[in-house]
Amino acid sequence: MKNPTYNYILSKIGTFRPDIGIILGSGLGYFADHNIQNQIKIPYNEIPEFPESTVPGHAGNLIFGTVGDRKILCMQGRLHLYEGYSAYEVTLPIRIARHLGISTLFITNAAGGIRYGMAPGDLMFIEDHINFLGDNPLIGQNNSSGSDRFPDMTAIYDRDLIRLGQKIGYEYDITTTTGIYLATKGPSFETPAEIRVFKVIGADAVGMSTVPEAIVGKQQGMRICGISCISNLAAGISPNPLSHEEVNETVKLVKKQFATLLKELILKL
Repeated sequence: MKNPTYNYILSKIGTFRPDIGIILGSGLGYFADHNIQNQIKIPYNEIPEFPESTVPGHAGNLIFGTVGDRKILCMQGRLHLYEGYSAYEVTLPIRIARHLGISTLFITNAAGGIRYGMAPGDLMFIEDHINFLGDNPLIGQNNSSGSDRFPDMTAIYDRDLIRLGQKIGYEYDITTTTGIYLATKGPSFETPAEIRVFKVIGADAVGMSTVPEAIVGKQQGMRICGISCISNLAAGISPNPLSHEEVNETVKLVKKQFATLLKELILKL
């Protein structure tokens, strides 16, 4: 890949080549600040032709560094369709990450809980997803040389990584669950009627991200692990009005547990 974005990143990282990628969702930037060592931090707004994150709780940095002896590329803050970006722009970092050598991708998010029994602060490993975005990042010319034009999405989320994550949760007394994540475009929260429909078709949690990155990561041959922090109960289930502030406040309460879970997953790969 030879373009201004890729070349600029190479000029900043020299010979450093990561093999693990992390996308940190709303309010989850704590992990990068406290667990990634030997950091090379590149703000999105300094990278040529790179979209900028405009959402509170998304710092907007590419961070290269290490967790133990593992070499990491971390997106401290993601990009969303509701910011006005195309599905291709949202997933540009995933394509670049693959060219840099990323083979395993951890995708995290804050999500609304739909399934009965879920509570704010729960950590859910994504076992499958439902794409309600009305878009797909693979639409258009196939610019990914050597990748499948029609990739199989039967098993996007790596079962071995899910099992490892559950084992780590048990060892560290961190409650985890598994479930199906449904993505909507946003930025408005869903209506109670929509949530009832999503529940009927099998969704356990709902959010506004993750699916485009997972699709491209799978097409690029990466192992994918998705983790949702249940930041609130969904519309019609929550007794309170929904707000982005509530999302960030809930995530703050479990940021250390989340960081421990993700760090141990990386170290035990």
